[in-house]
Amino acid sequence: MAILPIRIYGDPVLRKQAKEITRVDESIRKLALDMLKTVKEAKGIGLSANQVGVEKKLFVVDRSFFSTAPNDDSPLIVINPVLVESHGEQTSEEGCLSIPGTYADVTRQLEVLVKGIDLDEKEIQIETKGFLSRVLLHEIDHLNGLLFIDHLSSIRRRLLAKKLKKLSTR
Repeated sequence: MAILPIRIYGDPVLRKQAKEITRVDESIRKLALDMLKTVKEAKGIGLSANQVGVEKKLFVVDRSFFSTAPNDDSPLIVINPVLVESHGEQTSEEGCLSIPGTYADVTRQLEVLVKGIDLDEKEIQIETKGFLSRVLLHEIDHLNGLLFIDHLSSIRRRLLAKKLKKLSTR
């Protein structure tokens, strides 16, 4: 497994719509495992494929980062995720490995139902609420070319403009 370079704000790949994965082959499996190693190394929670420069609909979540249940900390690998349902609202601070050192309160849905497939091409459904909902929505946004800062008011974005400009010229 390799640690992949994480793309930083300003990289055009972060604004691209990821493409559906039509077949889970060895390259997709390797990518997913490399992404898990990368997110752990970066001390992050989730990572989408376009954050490592790959325009594929795939994200990983390191649930050990926030899980307290003994059998609920296995990594989550979701291919071709689709948000099926959402309810409620929650506001909490978010950050992103692609926008280091930047945090802001973001309002997202409280409860979600997400469908996708796993590495064995079996359909999976994730019905959750709270923090994991936020993580799933954050990663799905990445696959659609959106960043958490896109959910901020124009005033809040203007306040971050100098910091973001600095990141994009690295």
